[in-house]
Amino acid sequence: VQLVESGGGLVHAGGSLRLSCAASGFPFSSYTMNWYRQAPGKERELVAAIGSGGGTTKYADSVKGRFTISRDNAKNTVYLQMNSLRPEDTAVYYCNRRTGGHDYWGQGTQVTVSS
Repeated sequence: VQLVESGGGLVHAGGSLRLSCAASGFPFSSYTMNWYRQAPGKERELVAAIGSGGGTTKYADSVKGRFTISRDNAKNTVYLQMNSLRPEDTAVYYCNRRTGGHDYWGQGTQVTVSS
């Protein structure tokens, strides 16, 4: 299993970023995929999740209405569109697959939102 995130960067408050996670080594279209984030000094938290077919999504309350998770099963890629970014969204964002209590993680991509 390999998960490779990209798309992070530095953005001003109110701006947008689109994160991508390219997956390989497993049947991508069979699995729910997740985005987590971890800010300095804080625990890693679930930001958004999407079901295997893309029809089911869920979001942390803190990002509802601003972030959108999506996937392209033909490209084995999951996305996180982040709009109206706030300084408190600053964190390392991780792509995740969780199966039977076992977690697979990407290397993470840094998102920094300046005020």
